Amino acid sequence: MFDFIKLNPQFKGDIVTPEDADYPQAIARWAVNAERRAKVVAFVKDTDDVALAIKYARSNSLPIAIRGGGHSPGGASSSHDGLVIDLSRYLNGARVDPDKNVVYVGGGALWEAVDKEAIKYGLATVGGTVNHVSILNLSSYVDSKSTHRLALEGLYSRGGYGWLTPQHGLVIDNLVEATVVTADGSVLTASDTENPDLFFGIRGAGSNFGVVTEFVLKLYPQRATVYHGMLIFPPAALEKLLEVTTKWLANAGEKESMLQFLGIGPDGNNGMMYHGQAVYPKGSAHSKIHYPSIAQAYEKAISFSGPELQVHLLFDYFPLQKVMSVPPSATAFRRDPTPSFLVIALWKENSEENTARGREITHEIARIVAGGQVGLTEAQSFGYANYDQEVVTGEKELVLDKARTAFAENYPRLQAVKKRYDPDCVFNKWFAITPA
Repeated sequence: MFDFIKLNPQFKGDIVTPEDADYPQAIARWAVNAERRAKVVAFVKDTDDVALAIKYARSNSLPIAIRGGGHSPGGASSSHDGLVIDLSRYLNGARVDPDKNVVYVGGGALWEAVDKEAIKYGLATVGGTVNHVSILNLSSYVDSKSTHRLALEGLYSRGGYGWLTPQHGLVIDNLVEATVVTADGSVLTASDTENPDLFFGIRGAGSNFGVVTEFVLKLYPQRATVYHGMLIFPPAALEKLLEVTTKWLANAGEKESMLQFLGIGPDGNNGMMYHGQAVYPKGSAHSKIHYPSIAQAYEKAISFSGPELQVHLLFDYFPLQKVMSVPPSATAFRRDPTPSFLVIALWKENSEENTARGREITHEIARIVAGGQVGLTEAQSFGYANYDQEVVTGEKELVLDKARTAFAENYPRLQAVKKRYDPDCVFNKWFAITPA
């Protein structure tokens, strides 16, 4: 069954199965609890390889996962007993066209590759806040100086906030076009002028419609040296810090952004988000910086934290005027005028019991923060979709309800796009959309 090369002699990439020595590395993920034992991992070299992998999986009734950066803590880039289309080995480059001010990015590239290549020309684009997230994975954790991978698990396809968002919008707002291999093996260009319905869909719900092998993103002038850094305060300063943050955020400009971590120790961003630990996130929105609830949540996080488990709260403070200037119907991504927060549990020993405990802890603390909010809609309470793990691990009806909430008024339109490009729901690992 797994003699893939003989069945598909045109395949140019690498095939890894459980019998191969490099299999453990092939299924390894950023979050160790997101690893799944795939039957076959296909490291693709081009669109033809992707089409062959899709055809093989469908003819053998194998579920498909797409791996760009492997940064989905819920396991969207993994597949138990299925086939993983892995873009990270060969489709991981970035090429700048300085005349057009665009960058051509492989679906398996890290944001680090984009940042380093673009800055050679004094240019940059909106990226994640942690640089080992992939583009495909416009996933949850972002830092423009870290090593994230771009991937259809997340960032580009699910919105994408970054340090340049206040000035230039979301990652998806800077996507010029994409090359997509759809469920029937067709290789399509998605842009404003070619397959515009698909272009609408992939900008926010991308992993529902195919495998993106290349992104073309706008670039902007950017000096190589920027003013940034980390300030560390003791717990007693929290109330005053939140007062200052409230005043700053009310008048923050397009060249200002802030992330706030509440937890133990000075390690933040990349240093905290290293590969190989177990992870459970839970996010929501917060319309108001409410000190009592945040302080209570922080105390609860500290009470759970120790040598084997760390619990952190992360608050995104990106001025959102630019994001909200784009009409809600322009892209699949649901735009909210409210910042997001994330509770994230990190631990070393991977077990079902610890994952259940991580879920219980993060949900409890998220409820405390949410208790200080008023007037949020159901969708706003849901928060940033990339912060939800249960759309991968939850029951079918739960996932369906979350998809409807996540895409709000755009959901019926997305159902029509799904029917056209993936009527059999081949791609169903993340906020799975039911075809119309």
